[in-house]
Amino acid sequence: MENSIVKLLKSGKTVFDTKDLSILWKISDKNTLKSKIYYLTKSEKIRKLHYGVYAVDSKYDKYELAGKLKHPSYVSMETVLRNEGCIFQYSEEIICVSNLNRNYICDGVKYSYRKIKDEVLYNKAGIFYFNYYSIASKERAFLDLIYLNKNYYFDNLNNINWDECAKIVKIYNNKSLIKRLTEYKKLC
Repeated sequence: MENSIVKLLKSGKTVFDTKDLSILWKISDKNTLKSKIYYLTKSEKIRKLHYGVYAVDSKYDKYELAGKLKHPSYVSMETVLRNEGCIFQYSEEIICVSNLNRNYICDGVKYSYRKIKDEVLYNKAGIFYFNYYSIASKERAFLDLIYLNKNYYFDNLNNINWDECAKIVKIYNNKSLIKRLTEYKKLC
């Protein structure tokens, strides 16, 4: 069983769903996989974070978990803007954009998914791909937020690249969003 954990650690991932485990351990039989997962969770070799989602230890990447809990999705909105200094209110909540509204709680952290139209969700403008998850640039996160929340208060918009916003805003195909973007730009 130790060899199974070594394979997980060598993979570079910190969060695994059952499909990942099946591939890494080369187990195609669902019952065998289920038994192995059950044994490893009971013997505390791996941790169950949510139904069908596991980690080797408590040092997993929360953004990676966000990508595993709901796919397709990317980390965005307040989460990105807090990290970029646009919002000062502290929160551990991870907010993502997805094709459905959903909420999960794992290890005491709330993971919130906000629905956005598919044309925006699947457009790669302003999206970065890191270590098994996707995250919005601060400009994309800003646009996602003002698209889904019409009147939002920001603490600091000085580090927003307005030219980049002007390029990305086109993917939303929304005239009122363009107007809101112009109003926020005037505030700076």
